[in-house]
Amino acid sequence: MTHTRFAFVKANWHADIVGNALKGFIEIIPTQQVDVFDVPGAFELPLVARDLAASRKYAVVVAAALVVDGGIYRHDFVASAVVNGLMRAGLDSDVPVLSVSLTPHHYQETEHHRGIYLSHFIEKGREAARAALEIVHTRARILE
Repeated sequence: MTHTRFAFVKANWHADIVGNALKGFIEIIPTQQVDVFDVPGAFELPLVARDLAASRKYAVVVAAALVVDGGIYRHDFVASAVVNGLMRAGLDSDVPVLSVSLTPHHYQETEHHRGIYLSHFIEKGREAARAALEIVHTRARILE
């Protein structure tokens, strides 16, 4: 599996928090196997994830974002569109697309909440890496 490549796409909205998912991811999967791509926000993740998956360069594409509830309906719309788009990108391309796109209902720009999500995204990155390795292994077993 040393030649397996992974794509990691991250939204720049709340980049300091979202970037921690990448930190957790590369704790499990060596950075030399990971190509990193940035997009402006969560809404752009499905398009870039689809393009990366369609390139056939990657065994798995991981997409990370933090979609916060700003007190308007847009939060639910964006969260739904992102998750549905990521799933569709994976199914249409036959390349797994994993989501580390979190949508907390009560996030506030306080040190307390930032601290929670800074550490939470590291763990979510680790979970995504474990899932990526497991899906690669499982799909290889199917082809045996």
